[in-house]
Amino acid sequence: MPYIRPWKSFNEQLALLKSRGLVITDDSAALDWLKRVGYYRLSAYWYPYRIFQLTQDPTTGVISSKRQEQFIQNTHFLDAVELYLFDKKLRLLLTDALERIEVAIRVDIAHLLGERDTFAYCDQSQFHPTFSNRMNHKTGKSAFENWQDRYAGLVNRSKEDFVLHYRRTHGGDLPIWVAIELWDFGAMSQLFSLMKVPDQTKIAAKYQVTDFRVFASWLRSLNYLRNVVAHHSRTWNRNVIDQPKLPKKGTVDWCDHFVGSNDLSSKPFLLISIVRHLMLNICPNTEWNNRVRDHLLAFPNQESDKKRSISDMGTPNNWQTWW
Repeated sequence: MPYIRPWKSFNEQLALLKSRGLVITDDSAALDWLKRVGYYRLSAYWYPYRIFQLTQDPTTGVISSKRQEQFIQNTHFLDAVELYLFDKKLRLLLTDALERIEVAIRVDIAHLLGERDTFAYCDQSQFHPTFSNRMNHKTGKSAFENWQDRYAGLVNRSKEDFVLHYRRTHGGDLPIWVAIELWDFGAMSQLFSLMKVPDQTKIAAKYQVTDFRVFASWLRSLNYLRNVVAHHSRTWNRNVIDQPKLPKKGTVDWCDHFVGSNDLSSKPFLLISIVRHLMLNICPNTEWNNRVRDHLLAFPNQESDKKRSISDMGTPNNWQTWW
């Protein structure tokens, strides 16, 4: 379907929002937000306030839902702005934690594999044969080969002085404890999933997770979260596409609040809780979890009749008691 919506000036955007029922009490301030942040980015935060309509197909009887262009009565522009600012601070908090997690687990992998082979990441025999040989039908290559391609791309794009130094002084391949500095979260997560079971289990156990499959899924889901955060995308109430596995009940106490609840497992608070779990293992004296708690409890007040809350993030009842 061809895109037919025309370009609109900022004043026209403002007029359009008013025509759809959005309450704007300060035109100048609203125009300033549209100019600095953009209509489309802000639309992610007024989207929950749009009218929601259910329709039933007369032939099949199938019920479907669709958001209308109009806003629920008494919806305020300022509430969308406040949600945007709340989400922005949440992303900054997550950026800090995800960096520390990425760095720590890269070191775990390098320290474990490097003890056996300085260039272990280049040697497929250092990895689980089933995991590393799994074929990707899109590329026609094994998982290990695809990872090597990804790593080669990271090396080729790098402008770091240490890469030039090592290649000029020692040749092509970097020692694993140097190579990890080029990995992004996705490369780290993918290589972890290719490792031998005892190796995955050893690293997972360091973070109080007994099932290596669960831990591998946590890293994969945190890579998804990291990409959301890095691209400044709406985080607080999104539906999580790459959902993590949960350990068996009674294994990790706080996870029991999410076991068996698809509604909670598909929301970002579970991922934020995983970040908390890993941060407390990496930095036992951290105050990060308390900063996040305080931020969530300071969820913005709203003028609109339809109230949003942190429950939209998938917070279980009484989450503060274990947080």
